[in-house]
Amino acid sequence: VLRSAVHVEEAEVEICVRDVMKEKKIEQQDTGFKTNLHISLLQISGYKKLYLNVENLRKVPYDSENEEHEEQLIELWNLLMPHEALRARISKQWCDIGFQGDDPRTDFRGMGLLGLVNLVYFSKHYTNEARQILSRSNHPKLGYSYAIVGINLTEMAYSLLRSGALKAHLYNVVPGLPQMEHFHQFYCYLVYEFDKFWFEEEPESIMHFNQYREKFHEKIKGLLLDHNVVLTLQE
Repeated sequence: VLRSAVHVEEAEVEICVRDVMKEKKIEQQDTGFKTNLHISLLQISGYKKLYLNVENLRKVPYDSENEEHEEQLIELWNLLMPHEALRARISKQWCDIGFQGDDPRTDFRGMGLLGLVNLVYFSKHYTNEARQILSRSNHPKLGYSYAIVGINLTEMAYSLLRSGALKAHLYNVVPGLPQMEHFHQFYCYLVYEFDKFWFEEEPESIMHFNQYREKFHEKIKGLLLDHNVVLTLQE
């Protein structure tokens, strides 16, 4: 009963709670235990479901023929560069927000649509912070490619979720089923903190990016070992 409890679907949680209490001879009137077990099982099953939802979004390749994909890309530009019109869909202007070439589509290969959705989410919910970080990323000595680094941090958030490292954080943040929103919020935390970390470390050049990325990754993994951890930005 207990083994199957951690694999239970949301709709079956209530029945599962009753079965566990019966098996362990806990009074059904013990509402405190019942509530806590119910929340715990929702969190466990919800974590697995969230990973599948994130993975499914990652598997969707960016498609320039897809109107919704294109709209999100243009929205990203408008959020970050409100005073400068994008002159063409294929344009060197994309480099101004940290893409590698004339067409951002190619930069989304590794993380698929997830990379774009994360970038848009941060720019939409933390617009001032996103514009400030974009501005800082153009620093003459310590600058980095904003969008490319953003996609790289999507991979970091995704790998932490996949490995199970985000469990304590999500269990502390959500008393129930974690949603995609909570993954996006963690991503926003990574973007904000990585920018601070990068400028504090003062790397010699962008050529050392992988070394400092790994150092930042280890720092985050260390924080996530704390059972009371909560890593989010406030709106």
